[in-house]
Amino acid sequence: MVNEDPNQQDHDGTPSQTSALQEHPNFSVHPSVSMHPSVSAHPSVSMHPSVSAHPSVSIHPSVSAHPSVSIHPSVSVYPSISAHPSTLAQPSGLIQPSSSGPEDLSVIKVSKRRWAVVLVFSCYSMCNAFQWIQYGSINNIFMNFYGVSAFAIDWLSMCYMLTYIPLLLPVAWLLEKFGLRTIALTGSALNCLGAWVKLGSLKPHLFPVTVLGQVICSVAQVFILGMPSRIASVWFGANEVSTACSIAVFGNQLGIAIGFLVPPVLVPNVKDQDKLAYHISIMFYIIAGVATLLFILVIIVFKEKPKHPPSRAQSLSYALASTDASYLSSIIRLFKNLNFVLLVITYGLNAGAFYALSTLLTRMVIFHYPGEEVNAGRIGLTIVLAGMLGAVISGIWLDRTKTYKETTLVVYIMTLVGMVVYTNTLNLGHLWVVFITAGAMGFFMTGYLPLGFEFAVELTYPESEGMSSGLLNVSAQVFGIIFTISQGQIIDNYGTMPGNIFLCVFLTLGAVLTAFIKADLRRQRILRMYL
Repeated sequence: MVNEDPNQQDHDGTPSQTSALQEHPNFSVHPSVSMHPSVSAHPSVSMHPSVSAHPSVSIHPSVSAHPSVSIHPSVSVYPSISAHPSTLAQPSGLIQPSSSGPEDLSVIKVSKRRWAVVLVFSCYSMCNAFQWIQYGSINNIFMNFYGVSAFAIDWLSMCYMLTYIPLLLPVAWLLEKFGLRTIALTGSALNCLGAWVKLGSLKPHLFPVTVLGQVICSVAQVFILGMPSRIASVWFGANEVSTACSIAVFGNQLGIAIGFLVPPVLVPNVKDQDKLAYHISIMFYIIAGVATLLFILVIIVFKEKPKHPPSRAQSLSYALASTDASYLSSIIRLFKNLNFVLLVITYGLNAGAFYALSTLLTRMVIFHYPGEEVNAGRIGLTIVLAGMLGAVISGIWLDRTKTYKETTLVVYIMTLVGMVVYTNTLNLGHLWVVFITAGAMGFFMTGYLPLGFEFAVELTYPESEGMSSGLLNVSAQVFGIIFTISQGQIIDNYGTMPGNIFLCVFLTLGAVLTAFIKADLRRQRILRMYL
């Protein structure tokens, strides 16, 4: 494990020629201190041959000179800069890199471990997502076993959404303070604990115990959802980040797919309570065993960050990183970014519609096709598998084209079209038609989710990926709760078509707002400076 000490992350130079850096709060200009080619170097201290230093210029504790970065003549240096304690002027006149950390920020190199890291993350995210939907996919069976209402079972899914909202900011702060490995260990440990707690709820009167286990898993989810874009940025090269983010999100979607498919198979709709408890226990034991194995793998495989930064953008983010910077200031800057605010709203509308649809899918299918719990699960599986394919394709497309705005808008519009078609075919009486239309809708609706994460990173660079993706997820949870409760009530009182039309209206609003987002690709601007 590589220590996440702030003084170890910031041993990198700041290419001042980039306009985005001049906007960063930690990078300011002082009229009396500048780097100019006409100014000769102080005899005792010199930097890169292409950079000469004024004798009165010193280096801030959190910033050291990157050996491969030169400073533009028109850009001046922050006035309060002082020499890093671990960086000394050598007799030769060259500033040596600090030895306080193993990473060498002057070398851009991807690590072979990156695929193992993203795979392990994807697997325990899958396990957690399975536990989110395992009750909703056999809603009627758990209603009968515990003797509770459909709304109570719906809350076993919605507690994931509710828990995320107040815990986002504390967990995002922990991610910045302690790093990826600590957050990964905490999330996988809580996921494992929640799975084992549920094994104590195998009697009809123990519904509160299963609620407790689900709440623990919902807390684990807070430590999971904000990580895909962070893992992609920290571990993957510039041409891999979108694909890596899609793979990381892929695990969550695969867990939802398995959560639709497996519970109806493992837990048949039988009347005998003892037999039903036995079938439920098999499902709970399997998921607890898988969660335990994945926790062990996280301990073994998951590392904080690679020895070398995988891209220029990541090397630069180390230089700009500052754990002393105001956390509130970062949030304020994000909400002053109009393009990001629009993305937060549109992402929430799309993801919230997906959460509501996933939670209520079995109820809708059984409403038109009684006794088809297994096929309801298979329809859910079709939606998610199609979406996973869409996510991977869109990730590869973004890595090659960088057309974030255009791709996001097209996918959003196609999501709306798919939802309209699904709404009008659900009640036709032909399940095979529902499979096709639901799959087409899922290809775009679920495929949109990783697009939102990567677009957010582009719009907000160099702000924390954990913070931007976390705010997207808060929006998704808020709209998910609102949509699930509202659509559930509409279905109970007016039927499935009005409920789905309700979602179509908000998806239309999301598509219109997406069109107003400007493609301010800040990370790509930084990278082009190096080409």
